[in-house]
Amino acid sequence: MVNILLLCASGMSTSLLVEKMKEVADDRHVAANIWAAPAKDIAVEAKKADIVLLGPQVLYMRDKIAFEIGRDIPVVMVPMREYGMMDGASVLDLAFEHLDKKH
Repeated sequence: MVNILLLCASGMSTSLLVEKMKEVADDRHVAANIWAAPAKDIAVEAKKADIVLLGPQVLYMRDKIAFEIGRDIPVVMVPMREYGMMDGASVLDLAFEHLDKKH
């Protein structure tokens, strides 16, 4: 089971993307726990994550978020195009690409 956290400004704008990613994961028979949270909750939410994906609206917080996590998990920006199109397949692929690099 892989745990994928998507961070955005309020935790609401990524909910549709999370649902699209879950659909793709189910279709591919991939065991993934995917959820969204506001960036302000990073200290609590990151404890459960294997990777943290950032919505474009919180890109400016990338360094702060990586510092707050304080452990070796990838912090990756979701490209604007994939985010805007709510491309669950591409974003799920992005997460797994970065998880594979970690191992």
